[in-house]
Amino acid sequence: MALSWDEVRKDFPALERRVYLNAAATGLPPPTVRLAVERFHRELEEGGDAQWDAWMQRREQVRARVAALVGAEAEEIAFVANTSTGINLIVDLLGGDGPVLSDELEFPAVTIPWIHRGIPVHLVPEVEGIVRLESFMKPHAPRAATIAISHVQFSNGCRQDLDAFGMIKDDRHLVVSASQSAGAFPIDVRRSRIDALASAGHKWLGAGYGAGFAFIRGGLLVSRPPRAIGWMSVERPFAFDNRQFTVLSENRRHELGCPPFAAIFALGAAVDYVLALGIEEVAARVLRLAGYLRLQLKNVGLPVLSPDEPYRSGQTLCAVPDPPRAAAFLRERGIEVTTKPEGLRISTHYYNSESDVDTCVAALADYARAR
Repeated sequence: MALSWDEVRKDFPALERRVYLNAAATGLPPPTVRLAVERFHRELEEGGDAQWDAWMQRREQVRARVAALVGAEAEEIAFVANTSTGINLIVDLLGGDGPVLSDELEFPAVTIPWIHRGIPVHLVPEVEGIVRLESFMKPHAPRAATIAISHVQFSNGCRQDLDAFGMIKDDRHLVVSASQSAGAFPIDVRRSRIDALASAGHKWLGAGYGAGFAFIRGGLLVSRPPRAIGWMSVERPFAFDNRQFTVLSENRRHELGCPPFAAIFALGAAVDYVLALGIEEVAARVLRLAGYLRLQLKNVGLPVLSPDEPYRSGQTLCAVPDPPRAAAFLRERGIEVTTKPEGLRISTHYYNSESDVDTCVAALADYARAR
């Protein structure tokens, strides 16, 4: 039976009241996310920590589902609050190896944790809004121990071919931020030869704030001790031994204390929802709507600044005069997008529709005529 996107759309009541084209900032959560959080808080309210063992078991079930989303092993996944936390865990393990190669379009969470530690970060230039694979290839690229990039750029939606980066990384580590792609596009850390990856859950996954994850390849976990640990980072934590301990070999050693169960269960519900839809189907829907938006913008004479295929994602940067005023104009009409210095970033997710796009473009055309 074919997936009905009209039926899926009914799970997102906000779309009945507004045109929400802003998943790149914050995605709308499916209803199962609220139910998962409510269940936890109800259990907590009714019994304190009586459900601790059940929560811990549920946590591991979520870990396995997150691992499935990105093609990892459960032991390689740690829950984190956001991308920045995950990147800092990665810097703890890899920062001592040497310089980093990144790019001029990057979100600062990918770059400044390395710079803060005194690690040189070389930024390859973007060319007409595109970060090109060739810029990272040896022997022409600056010497680096690590390549650190976003799968999809936050600024203009430029989407990278992670498999291609895996092919050219050579002896360098490959570190990826997936905050603008997890939940919208397939990711396979094994196939792409990714060494570490961090993602927030509040964007395209729709898990809400505070729900993210970090993948670190098993070989790195085994060979490199963590910089920070807590009482839950060790084997037999309930022995409460102040003198002897063995640090866990799994990535969960980075979860330093009592788990943030509500955020973890929210992430699990969001991942389950997108996996049930099918990530390939979601990606096709996201790209199809982005292509439709691109065409409609051109039809009304509004310049598109985002790259097209094969770099297209669910984000489309549209050039408009006075972007803050344009965003306010749209908001008055119940349309949510993101203001950027060059224009407006419009995000099309699987729960959006051609009608959403038409409404947004018509409002932008009205704005352009009114100036």
